[in-house]
Amino acid sequence: MTAATHSSLFPQVPQSADAVLDGLDPEQRAVATALSGPVCVLAGAGTGKTRAITHRIAYGVRAGILQPASVLAVTFTNRAAGEMRGRLRQLGAGGVQARTFHSAALRQLQYFWPKAVGGELPRLLERKVQLVAEAAARCRVRLDRNELRDVTSEIEWAKVTQTVPADYPAAVAKSSRDAPRDPAEIGQIYALYEQLKRDRSAIDFEDVLLLTVGILQDRHDIADQIRRQYQHFVVDEYQDVSPLQQRLLDLWLGDRDSLCVVGDASQTIYSFTGATPDHLLNFRTRHPQATVVKLVRDYRSTPQVVHLANGLLGQARGRAAEHRLELVSQRDPGPDPSYTEYADEPAEAEGTARRIRDLIAAGVPAGEIAVLFRVNAQSEVYEQALADAGVPYQLRGAERFFERAEVREAGVALRGAARAGGNDSLLDDAEDLPSQVRAVLSTKGWTTEPPAGSGAVRDRWESLAALVRLAEDFARVRPEAGLADLVAELDERAAAQHAPTVQGVTLASLHSAKGLEWDAVFLVGLTEGMMPITYAKTDEQVEEERRLLYVGVTRARLHLSLSWALSRSPGGRASRRPTRFLNGLRPGSAAPGTRTAGGAGGIERGAAGGRRKRRGPVLCRVCGKTLTDAGEMKLMRCEDCPSDMDEALYERLREWRAEQARELGQPAYCVFTDKTLMAIAEAVPGSEGELAGISGVGGRKLDRFGADVLAICAGQEVGGGDEDD
Repeated sequence: MTAATHSSLFPQVPQSADAVLDGLDPEQRAVATALSGPVCVLAGAGTGKTRAITHRIAYGVRAGILQPASVLAVTFTNRAAGEMRGRLRQLGAGGVQARTFHSAALRQLQYFWPKAVGGELPRLLERKVQLVAEAAARCRVRLDRNELRDVTSEIEWAKVTQTVPADYPAAVAKSSRDAPRDPAEIGQIYALYEQLKRDRSAIDFEDVLLLTVGILQDRHDIADQIRRQYQHFVVDEYQDVSPLQQRLLDLWLGDRDSLCVVGDASQTIYSFTGATPDHLLNFRTRHPQATVVKLVRDYRSTPQVVHLANGLLGQARGRAAEHRLELVSQRDPGPDPSYTEYADEPAEAEGTARRIRDLIAAGVPAGEIAVLFRVNAQSEVYEQALADAGVPYQLRGAERFFERAEVREAGVALRGAARAGGNDSLLDDAEDLPSQVRAVLSTKGWTTEPPAGSGAVRDRWESLAALVRLAEDFARVRPEAGLADLVAELDERAAAQHAPTVQGVTLASLHSAKGLEWDAVFLVGLTEGMMPITYAKTDEQVEEERRLLYVGVTRARLHLSLSWALSRSPGGRASRRPTRFLNGLRPGSAAPGTRTAGGAGGIERGAAGGRRKRRGPVLCRVCGKTLTDAGEMKLMRCEDCPSDMDEALYERLREWRAEQARELGQPAYCVFTDKTLMAIAEAVPGSEGELAGISGVGGRKLDRFGADVLAICAGQEVGGGDEDD
């Protein structure tokens, strides 16, 4: 038996209760038919948990055991709730309520508030940031926009963990949490924020849960009315419940045990928001008579991907690790995961882009490919590499790098400093371009050391640090360049990515990839300090990083690539080490606690890897100087050396490219980048061999566009009615 993976757009509703069970594997069927008493479903990644619980509800409804209006299914996102409702309708159980915790609580609060408290429900704050800012100002604490966002997140964490303002500093210390500011300051802001809400008769989303809990605790008549309506509860992603959500669930249940929970402790990756797997892990202690079903048949990933996922958890420690599930793939064998070591980050990005281009050429849709990284600041180099390779992409859970607020602000500051030149006092002690950039960006929040903890302040710093590194790399290849040259370079990079959103390769952080899956997944930047992240200090924080990598691995159906770079920039010291989580799993590495005399045998080296025989240097065809900049290498000459480009030919190529892009519905750079067109206009190739020798013209583009380009170079017209096909 196998679980269905793809259904038609309009599936036929099962004709009977027994028909609802068709297609379920034995464990899924056990879930679907366990309709009495507490039920705990431990469901590994890709095992069809949503399928199992929706069929359970539908089977109970169709068999007449459950009344649709008496069932409340809760999950954590509107997307998941909507998917659950859709599946239930397809199974003939359309009257069941499937909501998020907040949505269900708000509905009850709106209905019972006049009876419990009187009057209208206080105004719901859509965004609490403005009120937090006012509270901070009244406390005489200055917060920039990112600190404001982080303090707001801290208040949210405190409320879902049921921590009052006076107890916040102690709670932070007890949890080993990295607060974005002094906990005493945040406690003061939190207290005044609560006071301002009361003064203005407003509530926030956390209050929705708190107030519902308060009413159900104080008004037994209202609690009884809700319990009469909802007699059966299902909770998805139970490993992510907060103490406050668990308290609300307990009040909904009362002294009954008609509860089904579904979760996987190995996918707990949101503890920083207050989520805890303890309620899932303690379920059998609280409910000794519970039916426990384990779903371990993985219908998503190949045996090779599953083997790596199991290996990752096999090295885990802590309580969650003791309850790990050993997945068993139900798919045919596929390719082994690849492990690639690169000399530097640009080489890793370019190598990843090449592999993606090859997969697309082999028939894998771009939309079925993802590049996953630990922090959003890592995206820029992959955006650039994919753009250079002509591969369309889209970002999930983050703005494009050059559209981030802090990057735009930094660009304005750098442009102003470039215009001021020697008249800007900020630059008095800055002798070279990198030091000038560091001086300017220090006014925007960049510091030599990263801020403690995670969150918006850290994300902002990472973005600014990426600009500092870019300036260092730019100065290395163009020592004579000034701020104006760097600003021009930034503008050119940004312009290449101001394309309309297209269906393409997904770039996403590991956190935002939860719940998604792709045919091919590239896990990049897997070095110590990034995975686990530097600020993961405690054993539990490190273990959560391991679980985050596990989530990344289990997003892949067929192709899985893991990579890391030994240094940040070309020519840098190769001081980085691949993540400890792959020790004993990647070929040639030692298991934790052992040593090996061998190197990293079996690991593929990236094209720019230090262990491979290097190709000879690329020399400028005008002055003979060694080229290191990717754009100059594409042109085969220094940027400053005289160009023999045919300007008219270049314009004809640009016009042709624009027309191709319109027909394909893609950005122009996906046809050829500006640098490639310039190289073609300088070389004026007369044959396929000469055209293929130009960087940026690969086999796929040669087949697709070669005839047109050669015709344009020969002064001929292309397109129109002369085409045979």
